[in-house]
Amino acid sequence: MNTIGAVREAIAGKKASAREIAADYYKRIAAKNGELNAFLTLCEERAYKQADRVDAMVAAGKALPPLAGAPIAVKDVISTRGVRTTCSSKILSNYIPPYDATAVSRLEAAGAVVLGKTNCDEFAMGSSNENSAYGIVQNPAAPGCVPGGSSGGSAAAVAANLAVASLGTDTGGSIRQPGSFCGIPAMMGSYGRVSRYGLIAFASSLDRIGPFAHSVADVATMLKTIAGRDPNDSTSTAAPVEDYTAPLDQPVKGMRIGIPKEYFGAGMDAGVREKITAGIGLLRKLGCDVRDIQLPHTDYAIATYYIIATAEASSNLARYDGVRFGPRVEGDSLISTYRKTRGAGFGVEVKRRIVLGTYVLSAGYYDAYYLKGQKVRALIAEDFKKAFAQVDVIVAPVSPVPPFKLGERVNDPLQMYLADIYTVTASLAGLPGISVPCGRIGGKLPVGLQIIGPAFGEAKVIHLAHAFEKAGGAEV
Repeated sequence: MNTIGAVREAIAGKKASAREIAADYYKRIAAKNGELNAFLTLCEERAYKQADRVDAMVAAGKALPPLAGAPIAVKDVISTRGVRTTCSSKILSNYIPPYDATAVSRLEAAGAVVLGKTNCDEFAMGSSNENSAYGIVQNPAAPGCVPGGSSGGSAAAVAANLAVASLGTDTGGSIRQPGSFCGIPAMMGSYGRVSRYGLIAFASSLDRIGPFAHSVADVATMLKTIAGRDPNDSTSTAAPVEDYTAPLDQPVKGMRIGIPKEYFGAGMDAGVREKITAGIGLLRKLGCDVRDIQLPHTDYAIATYYIIATAEASSNLARYDGVRFGPRVEGDSLISTYRKTRGAGFGVEVKRRIVLGTYVLSAGYYDAYYLKGQKVRALIAEDFKKAFAQVDVIVAPVSPVPPFKLGERVNDPLQMYLADIYTVTASLAGLPGISVPCGRIGGKLPVGLQIIGPAFGEAKVIHLAHAFEKAGGAEV
């Protein structure tokens, strides 16, 4: 019973109650979380209250909402009323939000049961989930390897069957890469498609909330539930939300698919190349029109991303000073108090990014770095615009490498950042993207196929991903 539909069907058919299902998932968490460290905080009282509401609807003979009783997990950078939200940082170790993020309230309105909060890289800054102040997350799909980051806990919770689905966030690949590394579907919608209200900010022009699940159909259901305009978020779009599940079983014959040559250069692991090539072959068998395209500014994407993202992080994290937010460490002066508070509260990677971001925003360097980065970002977006004049979607790897060993890259920030080379481009351009399982190297290490669509083209992305999954893409 690991899909939204299966849970809803069991509850509607009175084969199991929502409370019984929630209790079963808590038993699984108790048995496995000690090893995986996917969950940081559980909220049993809240979960059982929601489960009882669903069971009361069944008893009254009422129609059940689409996510009725579905046990879900929420990344610990997303606010939950009355439930500790730490961002996996010491500086927010005791923070309890007074409100829910819009995405969370929409899921609960649709009947979902929130089990708890999942581990992640501190303030969502990382590609391996090794930067959490509360310990690393193990990859249940590839033991001994990283689960991907920053939403590693959300991906691991679903992959280990500790939740039916989960919410993560993606700034430069933090949904798609953990989905790829843990062997499950994971999607980031277009910028503005899902409200960021209640998401504790890393980089405000890049951050997005999105789902993990066991199937593309469940990803579609989750995205449809949380998408749409929110008056609490001025960057959320009023563009209509399509029924992403409606066209799932339609044929994809004739769909024009672009393959960017820049995503298949030096540095790609041979096993990843083999699986992605096999995946593209499967799309050809489905009747897709596969074409070569160019995204010429791809080489500048990593540098551009790490200028813009760190600059925005420097601004957003300035509030954690021991006065407005965070535990206070007293110093001899106000500046000394700030320094000691942040020194004790922030981890190494967060400090590194704050320093980088402060530097590129500083007097004399703003034009040379931040302004130039924004100009290159516009060029990257224009590359995609030209490509989508020729094709319907773009297909590429999620990561140039499979899940790597825990500790393998933790002391080499540059190699860690380069793992994001195929994901930051869609992030910078504000486009939707999904990772769908595309085989396992040696039968062990999961590989993800990335499908990128035009702005607010989520339906196309989901349609192709479902067809690929249904045709056996996970076994190529």
